[in-house]
Amino acid sequence: MLKAAELGRKLSKDQYDAVLPGLRAALLDAQARLRKAGFSVVVLINGADAAGKSETVNALHEWFDARFLVSEAYADPTQEERARPEFWRYWMWLPPAGRIALFSGSWYTQPLLDQVWGRTSKSELNERLARINGFERTLCDGGTLFVKLWIHISKKAQRRRLEALESKKGTRFRVIKQDWRNHKRYDSFVRVTEHVMSHTSTALAPWQVVEGEDERHRNITAARAILDAIEERLLKEQQREPRQAQPLPKIDDPVTLLDKLDLKQALTKHDYEAKVGRLQAELNASVRQLQRRKKSAILVFEGPDAAGKGGAIRRITWALDARSYRLIPIAAPSDEERAHHYLWRFWRHLPRRGRLTIFDRSWYGRVLVERVEGLAAEPDWQRAYQEINDFERELTRAGVILIKFWLHISPDEQLRRFEERKSNPAKRYKITAEDYRNREQANQYEAAAAEMIARCSPPEAPFTLVEANDKRFARLKVLETVCSRLGGSS
Repeated sequence: MLKAAELGRKLSKDQYDAVLPGLRAALLDAQARLRKAGFSVVVLINGADAAGKSETVNALHEWFDARFLVSEAYADPTQEERARPEFWRYWMWLPPAGRIALFSGSWYTQPLLDQVWGRTSKSELNERLARINGFERTLCDGGTLFVKLWIHISKKAQRRRLEALESKKGTRFRVIKQDWRNHKRYDSFVRVTEHVMSHTSTALAPWQVVEGEDERHRNITAARAILDAIEERLLKEQQREPRQAQPLPKIDDPVTLLDKLDLKQALTKHDYEAKVGRLQAELNASVRQLQRRKKSAILVFEGPDAAGKGGAIRRITWALDARSYRLIPIAAPSDEERAHHYLWRFWRHLPRRGRLTIFDRSWYGRVLVERVEGLAAEPDWQRAYQEINDFERELTRAGVILIKFWLHISPDEQLRRFEERKSNPAKRYKITAEDYRNREQANQYEAAAAEMIARCSPPEAPFTLVEANDKRFARLKVLETVCSRLGGSS
């Protein structure tokens, strides 16, 4: 695969000078149209040591409008990055719609190095590549355009480049001992690279090999590959019929697993107070142990309006040091959030090891409110079940203790709480006309919630259903569940 790129292709200076002005104009024009098109572009520039990756990035920075371009170079993860799930750092790098990101090195770098140097088995490499494919598929389905370039040079050319860099005072610093160690394993790098590319060159995100020995040919070829991909996507966007999102039609009262909950369960004030203090003390101790155990925790609260999510959350936060947790209330996305994949705003709030994050509503909005209200087209919310399950697997794989709640109340109890809020000046801010409107779609919400719970409750992160007509019973069940999960997760 890579050997086929060693063809000795070159561009003379005259050829280069003749091509470049028109190419630059086309790149700038495509970039301007991209800003209005509603999708982002991620360009991966990978390749062998001394193949010219940084020089290619520099040329692209000169040719594009740098104001609408972001660039990141692969390096070992920082302490902040190591304290979060593996893909967190890459989600943070992602450009908003209308922008281009250039990644010199990427999520492929470490798996490739680990395999070449014998730190992982072939099966472990394949598992990492499958996760990478899932990551890229999620982004592609959300609108991201990938251009994956592998810059290749022969073993002899690599040696010449390294020797040339070392021979000049101004470039000597760019060659380190590890570069020469890698050069000795050139054949292994080629073999593993071809395996990686064969497993990750997908229809949505294919690899393109760029011959890198001649600088002018390399840079022009890379720029044309990016331009062609953007132009093809822009044409498809023009021809695509807009997807119409429709609210769910009214349905009869569905029979779901939520109907099996015994909403009459209740606790006396005496029984509640006899237990709540002990549970809050246990919770405090468990959260303080997260750092020692090198784990983090995420609590997710979902449920209908007035189900008691806020009250349950307050009983948790009252037990904790404010420095150990963050509470993230989720409302309609901001303009910045809308310019990214819908999961981006949740990735950015993931806790580092030793910390707890509480989401008051969450990523499940895609299969709840966005589904019911017609804010997402059916293919988008149907696809979200797999995207959410993949997201949560990344969390639990990284040692995150993920605890999810659905607080459920009866329609009568909900109406009673609405009326109570209207009559109480301290709670009146909580009630809006939209809350009453949502009651008219209670059947649609219940059907969507039941499907969500059934499809997104893996053994490592199941939904806990909370009978919440009685607030004391619900709050105690939440506390008991959190203490059990935090204390029982090794």
